[in-house]
Amino acid sequence: MFLASYLLAALAVILAWPAPILLSRARWTARSPESALVLWQAIALAGGLSMIGAMLTWGLEPLGENLLQGLRGLTALLLDGSPDAGLDLIHVFALSAALLLTVHLVFTLLLTYYKIRKQRSRHRDLLNLLSSPSADSPRTLVINHPAPVAYCLPGGGGSVTVLSNGLLELLSPDELQAVMTHEKAHLDQRHDLLLWAFAAWRSALPWLPTSKLARTAVNELTEMLADDHALKTSDRETLVRAIAVVAAGERPEAGAAVSAGVGDPAKALLGAAETETFVTAHRLRRLLSPVPALGRAAQSAVLLGSALLLAVPTVLLVAPGLAS
Repeated sequence: MFLASYLLAALAVILAWPAPILLSRARWTARSPESALVLWQAIALAGGLSMIGAMLTWGLEPLGENLLQGLRGLTALLLDGSPDAGLDLIHVFALSAALLLTVHLVFTLLLTYYKIRKQRSRHRDLLNLLSSPSADSPRTLVINHPAPVAYCLPGGGGSVTVLSNGLLELLSPDELQAVMTHEKAHLDQRHDLLLWAFAAWRSALPWLPTSKLARTAVNELTEMLADDHALKTSDRETLVRAIAVVAAGERPEAGAAVSAGVGDPAKALLGAAETETFVTAHRLRRLLSPVPALGRAAQSAVLLGSALLLAVPTVLLVAPGLAS
């Protein structure tokens, strides 16, 4: 399995460094955020599988021609000490490293989930004290705060959308509806699960710069998906104004807007949004300068590439005859 371990190591390096950097800089992702999210997940899964697989195949090399044969040989070695070949120190080290990395990734994933659940539970307790149910919208809580706030709190059947009095005073009914639809999309599409997985990746491999890139990109893409969902029931100008006003924390004066095209108040507030958050600025630019969605052929190519990313390390692990 020498060749397989080398190929898996090379794939792990590519998926850990250049691939995420190139994808984070790609412009087509805003045209098809759903396809981009699938590709990000494939990169993360294939990268983790390649890292673990490279060490595992190297460690099991004396015991078989592929992963399955190697595992059978290792089982025999542990049970009755009767494999055809033993393991020297370097192979034991490789197997130990693979085991430790696997345990570390799984443990971090579970620990991140526990922390998120605990934070949400505390947040829900605070909301029970400081908020009141909305009279107009089901599963919506209103907090008494002057700043414009809108977010969703996932929790399965207990998921809620949280709004502030400041938001209700700033937005028109149409703008408020656009914001509500956006937040509902986050809950319906379970974006919290994606964010949880990439937050765990960031926590597990903080020394890897691309884990931060991935988390930022996935956060931005989920916001774009929610925006696209909101556009199905709200016009673009309304959504743009709602996002910009919330980002700026105030509605501009009548004469403050730039007299250019769609969503003049939003254009006037774009600078404020950029200082507030990088993601909001990208969302506004995307909505203010819409481009055609990625074609079906291009989307299919992205999905096919994602499937191949997952297939390659799997084949390298189980295919026989790669020891030469």
